[in-house]
Amino acid sequence: MSNDFPFDHFLKINKSQSLAETKIQNNNSANHSKIQSMFHSMSSDLMEQNAHKISSNEDLSLEDMTREILNHLKTIVPEIKFRTYFEGNFNLSKLTSQEAVFLVKTIFVLSFVSQYEDEIAQCLKNLTGKQYGLKFEVEGVNTDDSKPRSVLENKFSLSLTPTKQDLENKAQAKYIEHMNPTDHGIRIDRDKTFDNFIVGPTNNMAQAAAKAVAQNPGKNGKYPSLYLHSNSGLGKTHLLHSVANEIHERYPQLNICLITARDFMEEMIELMKKNKINEFVKKYTEKIDVLMIDDIHELKNKEGTQDQFFHVFNEMHQKGKQLIFTSDKRPKEIDGISERIKTRLQWGLVVDIQPPDLETRIAILRRKMESLDLYVNENVLTLIATRIKSNIRELEGSLVKLKAVSELMNVEIEVDLVKDQLMLHSEEGDREITVEQISKAVAQYFKIPLADLRSKSRSQEITQARHIAMYLSRMVAGAKQQEIGVYFGGRDHSSVIHALEKVKEKIKIDPSLAKTINAIESNL
Repeated sequence: MSNDFPFDHFLKINKSQSLAETKIQNNNSANHSKIQSMFHSMSSDLMEQNAHKISSNEDLSLEDMTREILNHLKTIVPEIKFRTYFEGNFNLSKLTSQEAVFLVKTIFVLSFVSQYEDEIAQCLKNLTGKQYGLKFEVEGVNTDDSKPRSVLENKFSLSLTPTKQDLENKAQAKYIEHMNPTDHGIRIDRDKTFDNFIVGPTNNMAQAAAKAVAQNPGKNGKYPSLYLHSNSGLGKTHLLHSVANEIHERYPQLNICLITARDFMEEMIELMKKNKINEFVKKYTEKIDVLMIDDIHELKNKEGTQDQFFHVFNEMHQKGKQLIFTSDKRPKEIDGISERIKTRLQWGLVVDIQPPDLETRIAILRRKMESLDLYVNENVLTLIATRIKSNIRELEGSLVKLKAVSELMNVEIEVDLVKDQLMLHSEEGDREITVEQISKAVAQYFKIPLADLRSKSRSQEITQARHIAMYLSRMVAGAKQQEIGVYFGGRDHSSVIHALEKVKEKIKIDPSLAKTINAIESNL
C-alpha cells in the first residue's frame, strides 16, 4: 500500500483556480504597496504644511495666542459666563514641545474652563498646526508634581480643599445664572404659571389682563392685542409664559409662538439671505395663532425688521389672531420705532407693572423659599424685602445665592451673613427705621403737620395719611400694634388693626395708593 494519501482526490484542488488566487494576492500586495506609498506621500505633505503653519506662527507670543483663543471662546460661550469665567481669569502661561500650560485665577474658574477643553485644544492646534496636551494650573496653588495632569485630575485634586473665596465665587455663579437667564431661542417654561405668580396692587391689572387673554384669546376675547411694560425683572416674562401655558391647556389646537424680538429679527435675516422672506411672513400669518414677542423695543433702529413686523402685525390682526408684546417702555416712548408701529402697538390694551410693595415682596420671597426648599426666618425675609425694592428677579436671586452659600459653606442663614453676602450694609451704619421717622416721611409727603398726624383729627386727608403711617410702621419698622397705638394719639389695639386691614384691602384695588406707599418707603 502506498504511503501517499490522495489529498488531491478528496480536496479537489483546481490548479488553475489556485494560480488565479495567487495572482490576485500578488495584485493585492502590489496595490497595498501603492496605497502605502500614497499614504506616506500624503503624510509628508501634511507634515510640510503643518511645519509651514508652525513656521508662519512662530512670531505669535503667548499673549497673542491667549487673545486668539479668547476671541474664539467668546463666540461660543454666553456673554455673561465669558466675562465671569474667562475675561481676566485665563491665559496661556507656557508652551513646551508637548504641553500647553494655562493659568486660571481660582479653582472655581478651573471647574468651568474644563468644560471647554476640547475647544481650547482645537483652537491651539489651528494656531500652531500641532496637537498639545493641556495642563491647567491655579494661581497661588503649589503644583510641584512634574507629572502632567488632565483637566479633570486637576479639578478633582484641587477642589478637595477649596478656599472660602472659591466657595463664595461658586455661590455668586448661581446668582449670576439666576439674574441672567438665557433668552436666546426662548422656550415656554412649564413652571411659570398664573398659580405661582404673586399678585399685588402694582401688578394686579397686568395679571388680570393676561388671564383674560389666556381664557379667551384672539378676536373673540377682550384684548386681541395686549402690551405689557415695566422695568426689568418685574414679572412680564413670567406672565407671557403663564399665558402660553394656559392657552396650551385650554386650546391645544392653537399654535403658540413665544419669541424675543432679537430672535424674530435673526430669523428674518437668515431667511432673507436665502431669498425666502415670503416663507417668514407666511409662517407667522398663516401658521401661528398666538404671537408673543418679548422685549419688542429691541426692534428699534432695525428698519428692515420693522417693515416685516408691520406686515405680520397687520395681517395677524385682520385675521383676529392674538398678539402680546412686552417692553421696558410705553410704545410712544421707544426711540427708533416708526410712528406706524407705535400706533399699532397702542391699538390694544397697554398696561404697566410697577415695583411690588413690601407685603408683595415678602410674599414673593416666601414662595421662592418654598420652591427652593429653604428655610429663612421672618427677620431675614423682612430685611431682604425692605432693602431690595425694585426688581423681583434680584429679590428671588438673593435667596438663590443664600441657599448656595449655606450649602457650600455649611453655615446658618442669619442676619449678619445676609448683610455681608447681599451687601445690604447701609451708608448710615445700618440704622433701624423708627415709627417717628416713618411718620415724618408721611407728613412730608402729604404736606401736613406731624402734630395733625398724631392728633385725634378725623378729616379724610389726615385719616388716610395716618392709616398709611400706621401700615408702614408695622410693615417696615416692625413696630407692635400697642406701640403704634400709643404713638398715634393713644389709640387702642382694635383701632390699629382696623387701620392696617383697611390699607391692605384698599391697595388691592387702588394702584395709586400702592404707588404712594412705595414712594414714601423709598424716601425712607
